[in-house]
Amino acid sequence: MLTKEYRICMPLTVEEYKIGQLYMIARHSLEQSDAGNGVEVIENKECYDEEHGKGQYTEKRIHLSSRLPYWIQAFCPKVFYIVEKGWNYYPFTITEYTCSFIPKLNITILTKFEDNAGTSDNCLCVPDEKIEERAVDFVDIAFDELNAKHYKKEEDPKFFKSKITGRGPLVEGWRQTDKPVMCSYKLVQVSFEVWGLQTKVEDFVQRCIRDVLLLGHRQAFTWIDEWHWMSIDDVRKYEHKKQEEANQKVLAEQAQTAPDPDSVD
Repeated sequence: MLTKEYRICMPLTVEEYKIGQLYMIARHSLEQSDAGNGVEVIENKECYDEEHGKGQYTEKRIHLSSRLPYWIQAFCPKVFYIVEKGWNYYPFTITEYTCSFIPKLNITILTKFEDNAGTSDNCLCVPDEKIEERAVDFVDIAFDELNAKHYKKEEDPKFFKSKITGRGPLVEGWRQTDKPVMCSYKLVQVSFEVWGLQTKVEDFVQRCIRDVLLLGHRQAFTWIDEWHWMSIDDVRKYEHKKQEEANQKVLAEQAQTAPDPDSVD
């Protein structure tokens, strides 16, 4: 098992990011849905936990077969998806990823949001005997390199300035000087216990997760003028609308590429 704790700071408060995160995930999911790939929402409902209280449960299918590296595509079925189950007890969340085709692949992400610059040593309560296995990785939304295919100047925190809040552009050292500042602490555990492939797959998955976290958090900040005015009811309505659009987009593409049951080989 490969364990990493990503710490992603944002020029926001934890209370603000409660709206920004929901807006970003809904919009990002729709934008990433094309050609049969993307996010299909299966379930989105309220849940309750004795320790964390009231929350929101979501179950999604992430369709991504054509976006996998060739060495994974070689043994994956053409219609391939990963199941994401999430329990959002903001400011704490649990997310699990599984794949029926690859049962030995398991990903668990524990997240906690705090109003600081990533200075909490162990806010996710990693047991003492596991601390040495945890690698801490500070992700800088402004200065870490983003995959060129996802780059947009208007979504670059080094150039963006919010018209509503006046925040940005972000300069070197912003995490120590800008106010407000918050941090997303994400403990990511990836397990793929298959001899000969374990290290390669676990490394690959962690790199993919880091890329997604970098892009998503950049977008959450640079889209702030689109969501900062929203209430929780507003953003839930927006989320529902974008989920329906993404589902229709993914399923329509799948229907076009599905084999004809009446065809003869």
